[in-house]
Amino acid sequence: MSWLWAIIVGLVLGLIAKAVIPGKQQIPLWLTVIFGMLGSVLGNWAATGLGVNETRGIDWTRHLLQLVGAILIVAVGDRLWAAVRGRRSGGT
Repeated sequence: MSWLWAIIVGLVLGLIAKAVIPGKQQIPLWLTVIFGMLGSVLGNWAATGLGVNETRGIDWTRHLLQLVGAILIVAVGDRLWAAVRGRRSGGT
């Protein structure tokens, strides 16, 4: 069940990240989910490092860090995806 939640959170964070980043992203939906999941992990790691991973109530700081992580990973991943796909298309 935890994998299902990871996929759902990854989808939501990835889609929010794509909406926040200006311009049109080239990455497909499945990669958006994976990047969102990685952003969630990155945000959790940062929250643990800052000591804000376990708080009472809703962990707004942790959730914000997860979103920032997703934005960073989607932005970098989109550029890498476009570069790799551009090389394949241009070479054939």
